[in-house]
This record gives sequence, C-alpha cells and structure tokens, in this order.
Amino acid sequence: MSEGLVVVVSSRPFEDTLNALVASVKHRQVEVFGMVDHAANAQGAGLTLGRTTVVTFGGAKAGTPLMQAHQTLGLDLPLRALVYETAEGQVRIAYREPRDILAGQGVAPHAFLSVDGMSAMLAAVSAEAAGIDPHRR
Repeated sequence: MSEGLVVVVSSRPFEDTLNALVASVKHRQVEVFGMVDHAANAQGAGLTLGRTTVVTFGGAKAGTPLMQAHQTLGLDLPLRALVYETAEGQVRIAYREPRDILAGQGVAPHAFLSVDGMSAMLAAVSAEAAGIDPHRR
C-alpha cells in the first residue's frame, strides 16, 4: 500500500457504504462538493470497471488557511474518499491521510491545527460508512 493511503474494509454493500459516507459527512455540516462515478465514465467509453466512486468534500474554514499558506495544496483539497468494490466483492473506502498530503508538499502538518481535525473526521466518517463500531478498535 502507498504511504499515506488509508484503506477501510466495509461490512456493508457498495451502495449502502457510499450513501452512509455521504450522510456521515453531511451530518458533520461538511459540504459534499460532488461525486465521480468512474465505473459509469468507463462504461460511457465502452470499457468496464468495477464500482468505483470518489466523493469530494470539505469546508473553507479548514482548507482555506492551508491554501493561503501553500496555494499548491489546492491540488489535494478538497478532501476525497474513494468507495470501491474489489473483483472479489469486498467493499472498501480509501483516502489519503491529510498529514501525508501536506508532508508530500513539504509542509509541516503540525503547523496547522485543522489537519488533525481533518484526519479525525476522515477516520470517523470512513468507520461509520463501513459499519465499524469505533469502540471496537
């Protein structure tokens, strides 16, 4: 697995996981900017791809200060999570750890208080969407 890539195995079917992820993000008053259905795009090009959807989300109060200090972070913001189903039928949620996103651009993650909150939020919404009891870790 790539450094900074977090993968969570879901106990739910694909659609339920995707819907739960979106609901969990919205429940935190975090804006969902959009979804990219890679499988539908592949089908439109005459290709096949298993169910693979990216959800983009974030908030200006957390992300803007990062981009004010390092505008190139706009390449990696807003945050995103990928919900996908493997060939074996296992549903997973993947996301890049925000601390590693910053470190990858040479930015000290501890310089921004919002990064810890982003990391915690991504972990929480992924666990909720996957149907994982956060007290059972």
